[in-house]
Amino acid sequence: MLAIAAVSCSGEKKEESVAKETPVDETPKVEVMQVHEQQVPQTAQYTATVEAFKTNNISTSTPNRIKSILVDVGARVARGQRLVVLDDVNIDQLKTRLANTEREYNRAVQLLNIGGGTQQSVDQLKTELDASRRQYQNQVENTILTSPISGVVTARNYDPGDMTGTLPILTVEQIHPVKVIVNVSENEYTKVHKGMGVGIKLDVYGDEEFRGTVYLIHPTVDPATRTFTVEITIDNAGDRVLPGMFARVTMNFGEASHVVVPDRAVVKQSGSGNKYVYVYNPSTKTVSFEQVQLGQRLDDAYEVLSGVNNGAQVVITGQTRLNDGMKVEVIKKK
Repeated sequence: MLAIAAVSCSGEKKEESVAKETPVDETPKVEVMQVHEQQVPQTAQYTATVEAFKTNNISTSTPNRIKSILVDVGARVARGQRLVVLDDVNIDQLKTRLANTEREYNRAVQLLNIGGGTQQSVDQLKTELDASRRQYQNQVENTILTSPISGVVTARNYDPGDMTGTLPILTVEQIHPVKVIVNVSENEYTKVHKGMGVGIKLDVYGDEEFRGTVYLIHPTVDPATRTFTVEITIDNAGDRVLPGMFARVTMNFGEASHVVVPDRAVVKQSGSGNKYVYVYNPSTKTVSFEQVQLGQRLDDAYEVLSGVNNGAQVVITGQTRLNDGMKVEVIKKK
């Protein structure tokens, strides 16, 4: 029995020794995928708020009492249409003063022609006459207020009998067309042109797309944001698009050939906005940690603008155990 026990103990020690001497394979196991260039639509999305194409505040340059307001909020008005009538109590006085100044000026001119007056007197009366004409014309224009555009009355701040104040009496907005204003990256400056078509979706209408047209490109770039301003018009047939609606604008700049990688390959570095991809090198069986510049998200993949070459093999699983330059074992390749 002692001999058997000794043999048994000796066997266990040998097994323990063998177990200790057997190396453990700690090489990380990964799956890789070969990636290629694809034709990727070059689009950019922006958010904006719909605005009236033009907004006019109907007011008077001098305080006056309102006799009548001929339209209300929601009324459609035509260019040149009468909107507000103000008190005209001063018009007759100004008209009389203008007539008297004209007579005095004409008399002074006649006297000068026959040698009975002075040029200084004529010049002084001419100045007074011009001032009287301007004052009279201004009073006439501020007695009956008309709309400078065709549009819709969107605000009314006074009632008949009120004295005009700092607020406009009425606000008229042109909604045929309406517009949205977006700030576009300066990198796209050469790709945007007047008359270019864009797609616009409004949250209230779901996935229905409206067509817009680039109407105006502002000629400066904001140095703080590195963007330039673009104004886009929407025809607005049927008055379905209203100022104040939230809009999503898509601009299409054509197509470009770029590498596309699955989103599983992209590693985000904590504490920064940098993105990386592990690229597998078959000749050395190692991976390199490459920083990438991503473009658009394409369903379950990303467009890569730089950092990964066409035909490269990228790691799609097993990244958590990896470091730059580490040797790996590929267990699956796609």
